[in-house]
Amino acid sequence: MVKQISADEVNRAIENPAIAIIDVRTPQEYSKGSIKRSVNIPVDEIAEKIESTVPDKNKTIYLYCLSGSRSQMAADILTNLGYVQAFSMSNGLLMWKFKKYELI
Repeated sequence: MVKQISADEVNRAIENPAIAIIDVRTPQEYSKGSIKRSVNIPVDEIAEKIESTVPDKNKTIYLYCLSGSRSQMAADILTNLGYVQAFSMSNGLLMWKFKKYELI
């Protein structure tokens, strides 16, 4: 079962350096606007690239995409790789934009 996190919780944690924020959309989507401090690792590359970006499997990771479906897949992949704190942001950037939170 993938752990969910709300857009509100991600927004509150955005300045916390102990949390990694990963955008699992395509580089093209990422370039059109992203959450501050997020790193872009497309969902189809996450298994190969996550360890170089987040080597600590106990670190808290917040994943997001446009609607929440790709970030759920990514959280599933990370859990299977041994990451214990991988969360998918519910409803993704659709909810983030609805809440009028900042994109860069």
